Amino acid sequence: AFDQGNFKKCDQSSFCQRQRNYKPSQSPYKALYSSLQSISGSHVYLDVVNTENQQQFTLDVHGMEDGMIRLRMNELTPLKPRYEVPNTIHEVGAQNFILTQNDANQTITMRLANNPTIHALISCQPFRFDVFDDSEPVFSINSRHLLNIEHLREKQAPKPFPNLLSLSINQILIILLHCSKGGVSLNLSQDQPDEAEEKEEKIEEKETSEDQPGMWEETFKTHTDSKPRGPESIGLDTSFVNFKHVYGIPEHADKLALGSTIGAEPYRLYNLDVFEYDLDSKAALYGSIPFMIGHNAKRTVGLLWLNSAETWIDVDSSDDSKGMLGTVFGYFAGQENVPEVNIHWMSESGVIDVYLMLGPSPKDVMRQYTTLTGTTYFPPKWSIAYHQSRWNYKDEDDVKTVDAAFDEHDIPYDCLWLDIEHTDGKRYFTWDTLKFPNPIKMQDDVAAKGRKMVTIIDPHIKTDANYHIYREAQAKGYFIQNKDGGEFRGWCWPGDSAYLDFTLPQVRSWWASQFALDIYKGSTLNLFTWNDMNEPSVFNGPEITMHKDIKHGGGWEHRHVHNMYGILQQASTVDGQLARSGGNERPFVLSRAFYIGTQKYGAIWTGDNTAEWGHLEYSVPMLLTIGLCGISHCGADGGFFKNPDPELLTRWYQAAAYQPFFRAHAHIDTTRREPWLYDEQYKNVIRGAIRERYELMPYWYTLFYQSHINGEPTMRPLWYEFPSDPELFAKDDSFMVGSALLVKPVVERSTWATQVYLPGQYYLSGWYDVKTNQYFPSPNTISMATPLAKIAVLQKGGTIIPRQLRVRRCSALMTQDPYTLYVALDPQGKAEGEMYLDDGHTFNYKERDFNYKKLTFENNVLTASSLNNTASWETSSWLERVIVMGTRQPSVITVESDGATTNLGFSFEPNLRVLTIRKPGVNLQKDWKIQIN
Repeated sequence: AFDQGNFKKCDQSSFCQRQRNYKPSQSPYKALYSSLQSISGSHVYLDVVNTENQQQFTLDVHGMEDGMIRLRMNELTPLKPRYEVPNTIHEVGAQNFILTQNDANQTITMRLANNPTIHALISCQPFRFDVFDDSEPVFSINSRHLLNIEHLREKQAPKPFPNLLSLSINQILIILLHCSKGGVSLNLSQDQPDEAEEKEEKIEEKETSEDQPGMWEETFKTHTDSKPRGPESIGLDTSFVNFKHVYGIPEHADKLALGSTIGAEPYRLYNLDVFEYDLDSKAALYGSIPFMIGHNAKRTVGLLWLNSAETWIDVDSSDDSKGMLGTVFGYFAGQENVPEVNIHWMSESGVIDVYLMLGPSPKDVMRQYTTLTGTTYFPPKWSIAYHQSRWNYKDEDDVKTVDAAFDEHDIPYDCLWLDIEHTDGKRYFTWDTLKFPNPIKMQDDVAAKGRKMVTIIDPHIKTDANYHIYREAQAKGYFIQNKDGGEFRGWCWPGDSAYLDFTLPQVRSWWASQFALDIYKGSTLNLFTWNDMNEPSVFNGPEITMHKDIKHGGGWEHRHVHNMYGILQQASTVDGQLARSGGNERPFVLSRAFYIGTQKYGAIWTGDNTAEWGHLEYSVPMLLTIGLCGISHCGADGGFFKNPDPELLTRWYQAAAYQPFFRAHAHIDTTRREPWLYDEQYKNVIRGAIRERYELMPYWYTLFYQSHINGEPTMRPLWYEFPSDPELFAKDDSFMVGSALLVKPVVERSTWATQVYLPGQYYLSGWYDVKTNQYFPSPNTISMATPLAKIAVLQKGGTIIPRQLRVRRCSALMTQDPYTLYVALDPQGKAEGEMYLDDGHTFNYKERDFNYKKLTFENNVLTASSLNNTASWETSSWLERVIVMGTRQPSVITVESDGATTNLGFSFEPNLRVLTIRKPGVNLQKDWKIQIN
């Protein structure tokens, strides 16, 4: 079980303590007004000085396209380079500032030339940075005076106490006088120092006197961190002005809206192997994305803290009653209370590097963030279907039996997974030849049904000279070194292990080459990859991870790059899959660790959760948070530890069927839990939940294409679609799949009815139960029956969803099958949606080999028109049926396509006002129109 004693709290992290205890009455950081420079119009530079120790820094404010601003601060002349995160932010176009200077107040106003409603204000003494949109304050930086950069320094050797026998009586009296007054510095020479030397000596003495425990060495349990660079942490406060709710900074087993940490532990970002983790916790888990979103009824904004080191984050929500912000900003002068959320960022190393996104809508912020960090990869279609996994399917006969049982019980699935026991002694890229003597035939047999397989490949490498991966990597010097320069060794699944240094490009290239079919013996193009334990996990290391002072290439310590380690392995694995197919097949790589930009490479999941109702409940806010930070392809296994009872497992399947990554996985010590092992009633409901996922595959695939294009999450908080409804800002018991489906899972035992809040304006929305087609107006709270076979899923009025109702044993076999459209009319009789089709697995879509249709229902006409007239993909899929909810009974229905008009058959259910149009028959590659008269 989870043991908090294995992991640090803030008071056990010296830099967190120092930053959290730093509370000056006024910031000592002063921007030097006379140093102002503007280069190329989009950059504003200023020198900044810490007036307490005279350390100098350079400030760079950069205007960016699409209403974004970057603020960066580094030492002007550092003793040695400070770490700056590489290869994470995409190049974004610049935007010029229009500057206005106020010499009297020593302030500088910078207005974005192409977004003139957005401007920033630099106040010089003390330094402060405020950002406004439409004259309203949005961000305030260093208004709480918490900017604190620990400059790099040499460790001061203690000064020897003078030999009293060599001193005169007067000198001894001076020593005694200083000691009685607590003096820390003596100059006993006869020569008087000049003013500059005296000033420098005082600064050195001040630094020596301010050295605190943990600055130069720190011990946690039995592990000592030598800290050869000394203290180099950074801290900064950023206020979200006029906001009450902020979101983001995964990964934590916590609610969607971030809670206050005042008087409690801060949120922590430090990738760790934490199993059976606690709920309602700010403790670190497997991933770290220092991105935060603020949302109110008027606007949405985002802030990215670019840093890959251990980071702690304090959150303080308060109403500033005409206090600091109220008096500074005239906009709030007449208001009693000004809500704000104050964030205190504290990182162990790096530079101040902040990206501000001004929205103003949730969709705008997601576009801005993914413009910087990349949109989600476009997953192969099979990977968004259902996956079957456990630790472990024990041999080829087990694989064959499980694969056949899915067919026998008429349950679709797309991928079977093999955990660590498939290898030869936990040597990755190998097979246990006794259990898996014919791995290629095994994969071919599974692939013959249209299915895929996945094997696990972790970053720890067994230290065995006879193991080709270890032998070759060691010969090339590709492993991380310990602090003394030798090969770092840690304990993981294989026992004694070495760890590849993925920060080096040559190591990443070499790793990618290992996935070639002639090198990874027994692999095929139908075998994909799971990168686990890549936080990285080190069983005998501090906090079950690597020592911070071990060495990576380029002279950096692990403390600087820790949170990037997993994404570097995942990206290298993706490169390997791309290379093995000649760049033709889309890769699939699941990673447990994640970081800024992980969405570009693959999927993630929430790790080693527990088969308990609470973990099912918290899977929703955890996945919503991850999605808001760019990673659309994410999911939660149905309880890795412990044995779920049949009701819990069934409810978990029902929830997971509406979440982006849909996999069942379990610990080796749990009982087998394939669906057919349960009583008939549970098996049938689980089968029904999985089949619902397959029916919705056209909708899910369209959502992932949209996410790939515009960065929007596939699974969204309700406030994302209804941004002006305050009832939704802290709501995380339900969610949206795209813009059309509202889902509220059952997360408590014996819940046979549930209260569902339906947002939206009465004349614009309304909702339809997807099982019964019953209509509910909005805004509204309803009680919905949730017997074992049902959870609350409703389609929003005004939307159109494509489905495939002929469910086969895997998604590949449905590629050319017919489609059904579900048209849910709003109170004005309108609806719209989109539908995307391609081959589902290659990159041919980049050559415009796809069909992308806009679906519109208005004035009793349903039309499908191409969103890209230069694109076309040949398909035999056709429109089999149209279900129109909320309409009247027609007399005649016709379809028009390719210049031909045909009458159609239909039926009408008057009580529900549901129209079923039978066999329109149009090819989905074509544009068409259905007229209802």
